[in-house]
Amino acid sequence: MALNEYEPGTSFPGVIGRTPDESVPAWPRPLRAREGSPNVLIVVLDDTGFGHLGCYGSPIRTPNLDRLAERGLRYNNMHTTALCSPSRSCILTGRNHHSNGMACVTEGATGYPGYNGMVPFENGLLSEMLLLHGYSTFLIGKYHLLPSHEETAAGPYTRWPLGRGFERFYGFLGGDTSQWHPDLVYDNHQVDPPRTPEEGYHLTEDLADRAIQFIADAKQIDPAKPFYLHFCPGATHAPHHVPADWADRYKGAFDEGWEVYRERVFARQKELGVVPQDAELSRHDPDVPEWSSLSDDQHRLYARMMEVFAGFLSHTDHQIGRVLDYLERTSELDNTIVMVISDNGASAEGGPTGTTNEAQFFNNAPEPFEDSLAVIDEIGGPDHFNHYPWGWTWAGNTPFRRWKRETYRGGSTDPFIVSWPRGISANGEVRHQYAHIIDIVPTVLDLIGITAPATIRGVTQSAIHGVSLADSLRNADAENRHRTQYFEMMGHRALYHDGWRAVCPWPGPSFAEAGKGFGEPIWSSTLSDLDAHAWELYHVDEDFAECHDVADENRDRLIALIATWYAEAGKYDVLPVDGSGLARFVGEKPLVAPPRDSYTFYPGTQSVPFFAGPRLLNRPHSISTAVTIGEASVEGVLLAQGTRAGGFSFFVKDRRLHYVHNWVGRHLFGVSSDVELEPGDHVLRFEFEPTGEPDLAHGHGMPGMFQLYVDGTLVGALDVPYTTPFAFNPGTLTCGADPGSTVTPEYAAPFRFTGTLEKVIVDLSGELIVDKDAELRIAMARQ
Repeated sequence: MALNEYEPGTSFPGVIGRTPDESVPAWPRPLRAREGSPNVLIVVLDDTGFGHLGCYGSPIRTPNLDRLAERGLRYNNMHTTALCSPSRSCILTGRNHHSNGMACVTEGATGYPGYNGMVPFENGLLSEMLLLHGYSTFLIGKYHLLPSHEETAAGPYTRWPLGRGFERFYGFLGGDTSQWHPDLVYDNHQVDPPRTPEEGYHLTEDLADRAIQFIADAKQIDPAKPFYLHFCPGATHAPHHVPADWADRYKGAFDEGWEVYRERVFARQKELGVVPQDAELSRHDPDVPEWSSLSDDQHRLYARMMEVFAGFLSHTDHQIGRVLDYLERTSELDNTIVMVISDNGASAEGGPTGTTNEAQFFNNAPEPFEDSLAVIDEIGGPDHFNHYPWGWTWAGNTPFRRWKRETYRGGSTDPFIVSWPRGISANGEVRHQYAHIIDIVPTVLDLIGITAPATIRGVTQSAIHGVSLADSLRNADAENRHRTQYFEMMGHRALYHDGWRAVCPWPGPSFAEAGKGFGEPIWSSTLSDLDAHAWELYHVDEDFAECHDVADENRDRLIALIATWYAEAGKYDVLPVDGSGLARFVGEKPLVAPPRDSYTFYPGTQSVPFFAGPRLLNRPHSISTAVTIGEASVEGVLLAQGTRAGGFSFFVKDRRLHYVHNWVGRHLFGVSSDVELEPGDHVLRFEFEPTGEPDLAHGHGMPGMFQLYVDGTLVGALDVPYTTPFAFNPGTLTCGADPGSTVTPEYAAPFRFTGTLEKVIVDLSGELIVDKDAELRIAMARQ
């Protein structure tokens, strides 16, 4: 006999008598999805350019994404915001990035509505919408939509994934992390990776495992319940980490250089129909050297960096394939709407020469070329934080100009694949309709057959800005529904309208032509001059890769488009136009706790992100603790921050007290006590006493004395010529252990302290010296 059910909030339809035999029960109807509702899988790649996937003309093998394209559709006119957090907010909300408070990445928030880094609750996420319709909701991988000051165990948790409609989360909260030793969060708490790299661990494989597990957990209980999986691997963002055998599959594949790569990819794109037959290849970028001008050793190193990247992408494709294979084995794939997008174009954050350790770049201590070449066979492994040079960035965005962070098409046009065998009959075709990532949410809702809610948890919802692409999915000749779209990223502006694209580059069309680099501020007089003279105009319906600036011949049209840009800017909280990088990253922001001179840490607690912890660099400080040493051998870390790429560790080994400072992965400055620790209670202390001024421009932080004390007696001292000038990245601080990639090779992770340790106190004094340019570089390198 079927249960008597009724809609929650309506009148009880049963009968309530004096006793059960006089009564008729009824139950509030459980929330169930409409019968036959499709699953939703959205895959968000990171820093993957238009010319990187095999089905978009690349020689990099991506067979699983290619098979999605064969069973579905590819778009060649999909646009992003050109940067990570802003794009990810659009993909999840269907609203423009400034309306989401995400003008920049969360670390670059400023005190204006469009810039504060806080997605408002009136802009509901797709997870919150589908949860209301009976879906299971999972987020796997990168989030990066949380104000940076809320990434700690102190919360608040209202903007964490579980606070925004995802029932389960497994991944990382920030912009990047090591693929070998990731900073993992499970739901609302930190966890250690289940294995070590030596045991075969890699983050992307772990993420695929968890995705399959989350789906299986739900389906075994309720097979008919649809799921929404937001799958966001850290790939292909730096560090480009991958097992060597995957990189080795591309040995020699890029020896002819980035110009040859572009030419071959462009020809293949025409064969595949993902670019028009009359399209032209954009110019050679002025910031990229000719491959032929480089030395043989540069060829060898830069080609290997690209081999590692290619292996990383193929490895990621393989893990995505494992998820697709599971869905196919369980007969779910045909009724799963699968969408694949990247958050922006390929990244130029490796600089003109690439790097084996980004920490060296933003500490003003770039490694000598000879040092990079010496570790060529280790690139992609656990000891490095590598990124290719920007010649490969330019090539990865073929056929477009420029790259991530800029609103030319190279930064803002990306692959977009849609597959849903049960709902879309066309397959293997290319769609040319104009699209923007704010169209993803309304398209999903349209395909499922539901409307956006008027309220979520009592909060009245704003209007969705995107439009549904459903017509174009079913009809290759469907009319363009998205006719106008503004762009702004750190002062770099653009506007699309009906086949025309106006672009106002900042600081210029290239760094070489501008004579200045990224992050220059825009003042009011500068903005007026830019509006009068710097806008370019491209008829992208006929000039696919923005090769021909026709501003002079179409002055009236350009003026109208500039006016439209300002109208859109007013509508979506784009103003004030802010071209600066430096000011927004170092400006004052809200803090969970006010600054203080004393910090207390406890063993067994969650690690503390670098920007939420005490700032020890370039200032006098001490680290002290009371411990109990037993008769048996006692060892382990008292306090450590950073990784093999740079950091410090205060620890006990061989019954002696030690302190090691790792300078950007290139030099270890260590001091050890000259006496053994006897059994009993002891007060252990480290002090840093500066002895001079830092040389920030050359990557040298303050010189000083490292001093170790046991029970108030000096037991070790070392005069060091310099220290780390700016930051450790990765830079989490841990009490009582050094998990993951250890600061020093003198011990193996996690090297937990085996004596009695209650707490560690860090005491600060003096003025903090910072390199603001370096602070900008580290924040942007995480995006």
